[in-house]
Amino acid sequence: MSAQSGSLIDVARLDDPNTKVYAQPFPFLIAEGQLPAEAAADLDRDFPKYDSAGFFPYSPDDCGPSINAVVEAMTSPAYARALGERLDVAGMDRYPVLVTICRSLNKRHGTIHTDSRSKVASALLYFSPEWQHGSAGSLGFLNRIDSIDDLAAAEVLPVYGALVAFKRADNSFHGHLPFEGERRVIQFAWL
Repeated sequence: MSAQSGSLIDVARLDDPNTKVYAQPFPFLIAEGQLPAEAAADLDRDFPKYDSAGFFPYSPDDCGPSINAVVEAMTSPAYARALGERLDVAGMDRYPVLVTICRSLNKRHGTIHTDSRSKVASALLYFSPEWQHGSAGSLGFLNRIDSIDDLAAAEVLPVYGALVAFKRADNSFHGHLPFEGERRVIQFAWL
């Protein structure tokens, strides 16, 4: 599949029957299969190879063409509008987008939090080819800040094509159990 084909990210995939959209305890969605299986090898090759753990600002020079195509599509006004409709964020396309990329984590990442007040909404698109670590590193949307076990929905394995998105709120609690190692994700934050 060509990275320029325009079909790496397709807004219509958000309408898949397996996509779950929640209004409570805050607006969020969980969608699988958001990346085509036939693009996995290109996306794996083009994912940036950082030397250390953490989230790094997106730079097209760090990425290959297929990752750049994903970022271009997901930061488009059409995609922002479609995602915003599902998260109860009208006109989300009018907000600037901050893109960060993570190839690996250390154990300090993932503690329960709500994101900063400067964010309107966030989306995380995962690229890990498989996940054999159970709950460690698997994202949970939570009913309260003091319990990683009080899930608002089933936790999400950070595997290829999984997408989570949420409207930032004072109670938009999310996080994961400590994990150290490779966990590939691109984060999009509308500010």
